Amino acid sequence: MVRRTKEDALATRASLLDAAECLFQAKGVSRTSLNDIALAAGTTRGAIYWHFKDKADLFNAMMARVTLPLENAFQRPAADQDPLPGLRECVLRGLRATAGDAQTRRVFEVATQKVEYVDEMGAVRSRHVAIRQQFLDQMQHALRSSARRRGVRLAIPVAAAAHGLHALVDGLIQNWLLDPAAFDLVRTGEQAMDSYLAGLGLSP
Repeated sequence: MVRRTKEDALATRASLLDAAECLFQAKGVSRTSLNDIALAAGTTRGAIYWHFKDKADLFNAMMARVTLPLENAFQRPAADQDPLPGLRECVLRGLRATAGDAQTRRVFEVATQKVEYVDEMGAVRSRHVAIRQQFLDQMQHALRSSARRRGVRLAIPVAAAAHGLHALVDGLIQNWLLDPAAFDLVRTGEQAMDSYLAGLGLSP
């Protein structure tokens, strides 16, 4: 019985997150109420509060389902390995997921086009900033270590290089989401990233 209850709870949680994804995409986050989500999921507001503290907590959980695998994809290599190939593959994995997986695309569209950082969504902004900083730290480590291994002096400070690479990738994704037919996200992203890295003195 306990196992059944846990399975039911997990199923309800997944249904709420699925409903939230679709409603946030269709109506925007601020225009979607918790009651809307409960009705779409075929449950009650009480079920929402059983699983989530508030709308921001639900939103962050929705994001985590898609982003955690990507956030965890880049593992720092051994000290004797060049980290640049791993960083490059991590970025490409994110671009492939955005272009090829409907759920990833939907969630990223919500995150970039359908959310306002109003008071009730302060926790969402905080998580966004924390994830960005985590990725910037990983980029800085990879760029610095790769340059040291190759005996290369980066064309610009490593912090600026990491911010530039992050802005390039983030900007490509946001522009592609506005018009997916405009360009091939994966191919263009790979070409742009490799050109950027080469400009830093780190040819892939």
